[in-house]
Amino acid sequence: VQLQAYGGGLVQAGGSRRLSCAASLRAFRSYSAGWFRQGPGKEREFVAYIDWSGGGTGYADSVKGRFTISRVKNTVYLQMNSLKSEDTAVYYCAAQKIGPDYRRSDAYTYWGQGTQVTVSS
Repeated sequence: VQLQAYGGGLVQAGGSRRLSCAASLRAFRSYSAGWFRQGPGKEREFVAYIDWSGGGTGYADSVKGRFTISRVKNTVYLQMNSLKSEDTAVYYCAAQKIGPDYRRSDAYTYWGQGTQVTVSS
């Protein structure tokens, strides 16, 4: 499965942005998926998770109430509202959780290439 993340860009603090992660195969619809991010000089960190049905989600405390993960067919979305400068990062999508903890990056099989989000204050 190939994942293509897009939708990043420059946005002002307090603004919104929607990221998309499009998968190449229909099989993606049976995979759980997640978004991670890596800020300048930081480790990659978990952002959001969604199960294969879309009925189960999870969020990092830092984005809870501001970000929403969703999915339609072969695409997973990350709606980001009330953006802050600390949200500046390269955002990656991942799919097919094979490990027990969806917050761990090593729990996923497939990764997209990343899309840069820069929040200006």
